[in-house]
Amino acid sequence: MIFSTERPVTRFIYKSVVFVLLCVVSGCGTLRQGESPAAMTSVTTVAGFHREFAEPFGLAFRDGSLYVSDGDAGKILKVRAAGETAVFAEGLKTPSAIAFASDGSLIVADTGDHAIKRIDAAGTVTLVAGILGTQGNADGPAASATFNAPIGVAVGRDDRILVADTYNDRVRVIENGNVRTISGSSRGFADGAGASAKFDTPTASAELANGTVLVCDSQNARIRLIEPDGSTSTLAASGEGGIADGFLDAARFSEPTAITVGTDGDVYVADGDSIRVIRNGAFPFVRTIAGGRRGFADGRIGSAQFNRPSGLAYDSASGLFVADSDDQVVRLIGSGSAGRVITSDEKHALRYTAEEFRELQPPRWPFDPPHAVREIAGTLGEIRGAASPPEAESHFHNGLDIAGGYGEQTRIVRTEKVLLPIAAENFGTSRELIRLPTLGYIHVRLGRKAGDAVFDDPRFQFTRGEDGKLSDVRVPRGTVFTAGEILGTLNAMNHVHLVAGRSGAEINALAALDLPGVSDTISPVIEDVEIFDENWRKNETQPASHRIELKARARVVVRGYDRVDGNAERRRLGVYKVGFRLSKNGSPETGPIVWNIKFDRMSPEDAVRLVYAPGSKSGATGETIFNYIVTNTVSGDTAAEGFVDPATLESGEYTLEVFAADYFGNTTTKSVGIEVLK
Repeated sequence: MIFSTERPVTRFIYKSVVFVLLCVVSGCGTLRQGESPAAMTSVTTVAGFHREFAEPFGLAFRDGSLYVSDGDAGKILKVRAAGETAVFAEGLKTPSAIAFASDGSLIVADTGDHAIKRIDAAGTVTLVAGILGTQGNADGPAASATFNAPIGVAVGRDDRILVADTYNDRVRVIENGNVRTISGSSRGFADGAGASAKFDTPTASAELANGTVLVCDSQNARIRLIEPDGSTSTLAASGEGGIADGFLDAARFSEPTAITVGTDGDVYVADGDSIRVIRNGAFPFVRTIAGGRRGFADGRIGSAQFNRPSGLAYDSASGLFVADSDDQVVRLIGSGSAGRVITSDEKHALRYTAEEFRELQPPRWPFDPPHAVREIAGTLGEIRGAASPPEAESHFHNGLDIAGGYGEQTRIVRTEKVLLPIAAENFGTSRELIRLPTLGYIHVRLGRKAGDAVFDDPRFQFTRGEDGKLSDVRVPRGTVFTAGEILGTLNAMNHVHLVAGRSGAEINALAALDLPGVSDTISPVIEDVEIFDENWRKNETQPASHRIELKARARVVVRGYDRVDGNAERRRLGVYKVGFRLSKNGSPETGPIVWNIKFDRMSPEDAVRLVYAPGSKSGATGETIFNYIVTNTVSGDTAAEGFVDPATLESGEYTLEVFAADYFGNTTTKSVGIEVLK
């Protein structure tokens, strides 16, 4: 065969030709009269400034208004041009993707109800297909067909409704009062026709005018293509995972979740924490246009950040609307003429304070009995790994470790609903976890006992390999857990790692959780104070003066740790905050303590190098050493390097006081003599 799609180069050419022809045939490559694609140069926030959304997910644009599904609140909201929101419909379980039919009604994938619904102009909700609250995978008449927590929905030609039936790993269509599967059968990956094709957690679809369907195959990290005859192929991505731009075969996707087609034929994809585009052209190319690193930042498109974008809607006049789910706002990638750059104060106001967070739950520990005090084995902000370059790797501990016994039942602390399409991760490893909207549970064998015998609980959907052994577990979006219910059992790490706060806005769990009986009357320990120059050369104490001479900018490093009541003496915890004060000897004035490092909230991961000096390390085994660089500033989103600079001080003798405090207010101080020399 001269032209074989099995050869890498010819396969790429084949895919490129197919993609361009699809756009031409479907009409998506031609703009409507009077339209031109909106310039995409900046990112602004258009709605959600005042906590209007609990979890914006699906988007649909019609007649100058944007409609937003709120999966957590069970509502559909309407956003007008000025950014005001109003409830359009409510009483849904967990609405996800939404799309308009030609008659103006809104089609909704109500994931939590295992159903597809329709909302008319008055906001009245009716059932299109599925049996309310019933999970299944039956085709047939719409009233008796069943779904398994479908997330994706799109309206195609002749008003047929496409459904990404997420946890059935199928793509289905509703037309003429019937539901049928057009592609997919069981979880996995395979191209092919009809039931021979396989998907892994498909979350979204879009139909072109000629009937060709594009699918976000999220856990296969690919964009798939279903042709009108039912044959399924891979349009883009190598399947390796991660983020990499490039031609169709070479590009890599992380977790494609939403997809839409622009009027110029470009295909936009919400992928992980980034927005990608497959450019329509002679040689289609995948490019990241915004995001890529989790966060919340408006402004120039190249520096914007997103936090789990889950829905997209394209408008040729405005640009690309994005449901930024974990930032709880709706954003716009456009020319900057609509919406505005959110301020730092507005951003912080969207996040829970520790006091608000505590009010959301009844007091309890994640074990039974719920009021029995447990050992605290780790706190937010502690280093994990080692801070000694160049070979070492380290990161911040982002939660609260609560000790338990191997195989002990782990309980839900707060009633919550699963919102992530993939909430359970790292199956069978020491870091197996589930992430709920405001709490995460790590080191838990989900839905099963110590010997891997599974619970009789359909909320945990297990996958088995060809050998019959368990290979994964999914907990579908829309699943509800009630406080006190069993989540699973502790694995060999012998503790549950509780993460408090939404992803990207984690709070110190000691402040955010109401843990009955927890107390701390033990002050932190300061083991040593050392001073280094900019190049990490140690400034030694002079024998004659018993002081440390300061001639150039210097770093102050405090070695210390904390304990709480009831903990074993060997258990060393990180401190809540560290600070210092420099006072000139003989001066009647004493300045305030500068609390430079504070762990009330999670800081950016790359700030770990600003908190911990070389020699710092901790983990499940080995010695624990916390060397805090107290002259640097790290608190929440703030992270900056700092020094004691003798150029800003008078010559003479000073007293350097360093302070370490725990969350409960116990404080320790240690003093060092300094002499500033000019």
